[in-house]
Amino acid sequence: MKIFRRHLLVGESVSDVCDEYKLNPNLFSRWQKRFFERGAAAFETNSGSRERKLKNKISALQKKITKKDEVIAEIMESHVTLKKRHGGL
Repeated sequence: MKIFRRHLLVGESVSDVCDEYKLNPNLFSRWQKRFFERGAAAFETNSGSRERKLKNKISALQKKITKKDEVIAEIMESHVTLKKRHGGL
């Protein structure tokens, strides 16, 4: 990253940076190509991962709410049945 930074941000030439670090300019070019190809994916992966986690959490919470509603409905049904049996309604 330090090498890319010096080239991209500071503006040093590829040949100067490669000479200093004893790198073949072709290797630098391959690294740079890979960096730019995968750089965007790194940002997408993080946001995609965050979205996926949020969707999973929402789904889990929705299932919990559904289960809670089912339990409440069963309890209310039992409550109404007991009231009817004992003349409460």
